[in-house]
Amino acid sequence: MPVTRVLYPLYQLGNPQLRIFRPNWLLTLVRPGKEQPPDTVQFRIPLAMTKYDVKNYLEKIYSVPVGGVRTRIQFGSNKKRNHLNQKVKKPDYKVAYVQLAQGQTFTFPDIFPEKQLAPEEGSVEQLQEKFMEDEKQRQKRDPRRGGVTEWFGL
Repeated sequence: MPVTRVLYPLYQLGNPQLRIFRPNWLLTLVRPGKEQPPDTVQFRIPLAMTKYDVKNYLEKIYSVPVGGVRTRIQFGSNKKRNHLNQKVKKPDYKVAYVQLAQGQTFTFPDIFPEKQLAPEEGSVEQLQEKFMEDEKQRQKRDPRRGGVTEWFGL
């Protein structure tokens, strides 16, 4: 008895599409190491993805107006060694620089905003701050020892 596989058509005319098709790729938004122009966004993408795939992905799924895409392949470092003294190479990855359309800008979101209010007098935050300053002062090295560590006492 032969085994049959049911192949569903992608779309049937006059019938609603009952399945959701998601892309096969993941784009990771990366905070750039060097200063970028305000209209440029950096992503880490799979090696199989092309410039045109990135542009279509952002325009069709997220409705982001894309002006241009530049890509480069980042070589993974192979300086690390394992317990058998064999070189261990990190995998390569592709970086995409997406330039947004005319007049569009992007600022990286500030996930952890700094507290703007100063701690009030006698509060727990002020006591913790004072304690931390005292600890830092206590742990500073003695300049009179001339670089000799504390555990090497006379």
